[in-house]
Amino acid sequence: MPPGPLDPPYDRLLATAEEVAEARPEVDLEMAREVFLEAATLLYNGLALEGLDDHDADAVVAGLCADLVAADPGAAVRAHVQAALEAPADLHDSRGVAAAYEISLRILQL
Repeated sequence: MPPGPLDPPYDRLLATAEEVAEARPEVDLEMAREVFLEAATLLYNGLALEGLDDHDADAVVAGLCADLVAADPGAAVRAHVQAALEAPADLHDSRGVAAAYEISLRILQL
């Protein structure tokens, strides 16, 4: 069976929903799961991580997990685009990672 929106690295999004609901009592766990499952599905169906190796795909999803719970998710994702291009750290394909973040911005309508 091919991977889907609940398989790695997308499964990290659902884990983030649970972490956020646990850390913030005002957040409804089921609603958080629904929102993050929708994000995972949109990113998966939109091929946002297409062409990235596992390492870089994991990095993008980890960044998105942090960005989606930020006060301004769009600004947070755009900052990751810049960081990938200007200071790629241990990324294998910094341009591909930046493109994945830009695609994610559009898919998630941030």
